[in-house]
Formats: sequence, structure tokens, C-alpha cells
Amino acid sequence: MNDTFEPVIIGFTCNWCSYRAADLAGTARVKYPPNIRLIRLMCSGRLDPTFVLKALTSGADGVLITGCHPGECHYLEQNYKTLRRYLMLRRVLTQMGIEPERIKLVWASAAEGVKLAQEITDMVEQIRALGPFKSRYPLPLNPPEVAHVQPTAERGTA
Repeated sequence: MNDTFEPVIIGFTCNWCSYRAADLAGTARVKYPPNIRLIRLMCSGRLDPTFVLKALTSGADGVLITGCHPGECHYLEQNYKTLRRYLMLRRVLTQMGIEPERIKLVWASAAEGVKLAQEITDMVEQIRALGPFKSRYPLPLNPPEVAHVQPTAERGTA
């Protein structure tokens, strides 16, 4: 593999746990690769799966999803929704011929800055080994050519 390849990873992080873990890692000066761009969500359960696909089709080589540990979600059970969506996304990526290893789910509490930094480092190495993401589907998720198409029920026929 090309030694100059530096992966771009988008990280969707929960405001209440993993974003604070990333902040803790920064204030504690724990080093991790600068390849990740963090996006804070109020809850990992609010992450729409299309955001993950959009990140990949927009140039990311991998996506890291982080949230509160199961049973510790600020919004009760939303991280279980995150887990279900993550498993569904891995199946969809596999069916599309995309390595499911390009997405990763990590649970990290606000006190686990060192753990999160290590998970980021591991993911960067994993994506570096996979190489750059080359989409077989370069079309946008909502191409204008089909924007006018409505589901059958909306057209008035059953």
C-alpha cells in the first residue's frame, strides 16, 4: 500500500460521553492521529444512517461512531438504537461491496479519554491498511434525476 496515504475519518460522537472523552484526551495531552474530524451529536441515537453513507460518498475513508455505554445513555435507551443501526449499516455496506470495517462503533464514557484515543489510533491504522475508499456508487444519495419520483401511495394509486 502507498505509504503516503493518510485516511480521513469522520467521527460522530455523543455529547454526553464520548465527546467529553475526546475533550479529556485533549486536555490530558493524550496523543492520537489527527486523521479524525469529530462531529458532536446530542446522542449517538440521533445519527441518521444516511449521514454515515454521505460521509463515505463525500470523501471519508472511514466513519467512527461513538456513544455512551449500554445502560448509561443520557436519553435512556437510544444507544441500543445506535447499535441496531450500526449492525444494519454493516450489512448494507457488505451488500454494496464495501468493506464493513470502514465503520466502527465504540462505547466510551466521559472518563475514558485514553481508551477513546487508542480506539481512534486503532481505526486509523485499520483504515490505512484497507487503503483509500473508492465508491462504486459515485452518484449522490438523492440524484436530481429521481427527485420527482414519488412512492405509489403518494401518487394516489394503491
